[in-house]
Amino acid sequence: MGRYDVTVIGGGAGLMVVEAAIKEGLKTCIIEEAKFGGTCLTKGCIPSKILVAPADLIREAQRAKKIGLEFQKPTIKWDITAERMWGQINLSKRVEEKFRKAKNVQVLKGRGEFIDPNTMKVTEADGNEVIIESDVFVVASGARTFIPPISGFEDLDYVTAENFFGDRFPEKPWKSVLLLGGGAIGAEFAHIFSAMGAEVDLIEMKSRILLTEEESISEFTKSVFEDNGIRVHLDSQVIGGEKTPNGKSLLVKNTLTGEEKTLQGDEIFVAAGLVSNGDRINLERAGVETDSRGYIITDKYMRTSQSHIWALGDINGKFQFRHKANYEADLVIHNLIKKASPMKEADYDTVPWAIFTYPQIAHVGATEEQVKKMGKPYYMGINKYSRVAGGVALGYDRGDSDDGFIKILVNQEKQIQGVHVVGPQASILVQPFVYLMNNKEKCSWSNLKEKEPKSSEFDELRIMCPELGKYTPIHHSMVIHPSLNELTAWVLNRLELKE
Repeated sequence: MGRYDVTVIGGGAGLMVVEAAIKEGLKTCIIEEAKFGGTCLTKGCIPSKILVAPADLIREAQRAKKIGLEFQKPTIKWDITAERMWGQINLSKRVEEKFRKAKNVQVLKGRGEFIDPNTMKVTEADGNEVIIESDVFVVASGARTFIPPISGFEDLDYVTAENFFGDRFPEKPWKSVLLLGGGAIGAEFAHIFSAMGAEVDLIEMKSRILLTEEESISEFTKSVFEDNGIRVHLDSQVIGGEKTPNGKSLLVKNTLTGEEKTLQGDEIFVAAGLVSNGDRINLERAGVETDSRGYIITDKYMRTSQSHIWALGDINGKFQFRHKANYEADLVIHNLIKKASPMKEADYDTVPWAIFTYPQIAHVGATEEQVKKMGKPYYMGINKYSRVAGGVALGYDRGDSDDGFIKILVNQEKQIQGVHVVGPQASILVQPFVYLMNNKEKCSWSNLKEKEPKSSEFDELRIMCPELGKYTPIHHSMVIHPSLNELTAWVLNRLELKE
């Protein structure tokens, strides 16, 4: 039996904690059942964006006639795209090798399950069982695709993100896809598959797609989807399915009208949301409390109901994005590994994200519906791409059905409450607002009498507020991953003193 100071369950963002623990000289154990790197590297944001990039170019080429260019139908070199994608996924091998060679850390490949609050059993791939004890556990075991409880559905041999970026990755793009789920993952894959030439039926149980977004953005995106040939079925429940001589079929029922119809496709791709992996590690034996969905409940410091067990990332069910998981890993490092004082509290008011579909979508802060519930007057503004010269240059004219927009919500104190963008480079356009919303410094001008203070008075103000004009709000902000915003934000990590 091994005993450790710190044990981390999950080889995604949890690896940040492992690295910090090693640097602090702590005897550390990392438990990972699958590939190192987590969802983001091996079956999520990074490999999917490698597929999104050519899909974006295809759509932009199709739209280029608006600015005086016409392209022939592209020849899709799927094997080249796949090679680039696997090249990234396979970085997981190097990550694992790095930790296997590191001093003072034990790597266990297998599923870890709590026996009691201080003990875990790890079942390795060959069936061998290893028992470990640890003073502290950090649970970062993530989430997985939710499979709708449909009778006989398992027999349809469907695809999910997990096996799509595994043994079910197709040798060439499918000709038709039945896609379950109109959330972020479903929207991205609908874009990928349709741009690559597939007929896509997007099936969503709710009355609109992209429920986390502004209703106007959901409607706008649905309209663009349909213009691009994606068939969107709302208020639709899958009640059955079967394999056919030419592929697979699903029986879909409209929950409003009761009408039933059969949809045909080469493949079924399930992107109907996520479910916690907490049920796979016997949290109840550790006495760790979960919510009604099975996600671990954490406090503002990332501790669970057991003071020696901490949790971060998708497993706590809050904003399931890699940049949020990295943010929480930093908190755990500060609060648990370094035991720094004062402890840092989690702040989720300005969690940004992007959906890399077509049109691209980005979001930070509250929706208008959420602002309304605050019960206070507020300002709302909308500006369309066609109303600025840059948008016109891109070929957006007033009245275009795909003329995207930005929507901003501001309170009476001029504080930004929420920003929502749909259109080209949305992820980049929203990031500066994230920095503004994270600038917590407040400086008073009340002691300055003149409307245009002299330079000496500016110096006085800087003494009063030393953070004025610094880049610290960038360090305090989450940066959308994976996006080009990381290029500009992370350059600050490369600052070198020049004398």
